[in-house]
Amino acid sequence: MRVLAATLLAIVYTRVELLSTELEEQRVWLSSMLVWALVALFCAGIGIVLATLFVVLALWETHRVLALSIPAMVFLLGAALACLVVRGKARAKPPMFAASLEELAKDHKELTSRS
Repeated sequence: MRVLAATLLAIVYTRVELLSTELEEQRVWLSSMLVWALVALFCAGIGIVLATLFVVLALWETHRVLALSIPAMVFLLGAALACLVVRGKARAKPPMFAASLEELAKDHKELTSRS
């Protein structure tokens, strides 16, 4: 009985340790994604303002509608592309706690095969 209890305790300890590691990996991944997203948004915002100002000032006297419509279309296409990229990245990420669930499934299979 003691050996069984020690084995079960070791299994639980390993699974909790694995869960803790996965939580830390998720936190680091999320922090990294947020920082890079903020950097990208800041740089894109400054670039958009400057590019739009340049185009509008360059074409204001001759083609006012064109000067405002081209940057608007470019920004809308950029937003659509960014949405597609985010959607793709969200779908490509493995589910949370995948390794823990896999190990628990292995444990369950092993325990049921012994019975």
